[in-house]
Amino acid sequence: MVKGEQLYEGKAKKVFATDDPELLIVSYKDDATAFNGLKKGTISGKGVINNQMSNLLMRYLAEKGVPTHYVQELSERETLVKKVSIVPLEVIIRNISAGSFAKHYGVEEGIVFDAPTIEFSYKNDELGDPLINEYHALALKLATKEEIETIKKYSFRVNEVLKDFWKQCGVTLVDFKLEFGRLADGTIVLADEISPDTCRLWDSATGKKLDKDRFRRDLGGVEDAYQEIMKRLTDAFEG
Repeated sequence: MVKGEQLYEGKAKKVFATDDPELLIVSYKDDATAFNGLKKGTISGKGVINNQMSNLLMRYLAEKGVPTHYVQELSERETLVKKVSIVPLEVIIRNISAGSFAKHYGVEEGIVFDAPTIEFSYKNDELGDPLINEYHALALKLATKEEIETIKKYSFRVNEVLKDFWKQCGVTLVDFKLEFGRLADGTIVLADEISPDTCRLWDSATGKKLDKDRFRRDLGGVEDAYQEIMKRLTDAFEG
């Protein structure tokens, strides 16, 4: 596979063309941002962990019935993926109150919900990724009704699978963000990444945060937390 020109650079990844128009190479960076880019820094080794964790979990989810853009891990930082047109909806699934949910609704962190919640935000940095509902998404023609139903179905399935998986690792899946894309034929697949950047992961016994909140909130031990969560994940797969 021949790596071509750089097509895009985001907060955490670079995307490159290949000699196959339907395939791209994603390269993960150590750059870290929070609060829509207002806070910036570096988490040493983050790109390697996020790449390898995403790939392991994408393969696992595909086995459990969730189609993804993943094709092949090329190196510790680079992965071959199917080219998709990203649906401009960020999907947030929450099992426990934390982060912006606790802040917006004036509740404490750590409340376990009777059932998971789902939120959509309009993927638009200039607007600050505002929360929207399904009717807004339809009005803005971000996705069709059928696509939204498919995205919801897959999102809740991802939650079921990953909650059980992380529980085996002694980790509580608090909440997470997903992105989906359309293949050339219109098929909806899971895209982007699944990592400590996009998930809240708490140690089940102690409640210790093992995710990007350590960077957001200046809690320290950020690299150690990423390494710890990766070790638990690889131990689970190898075990």
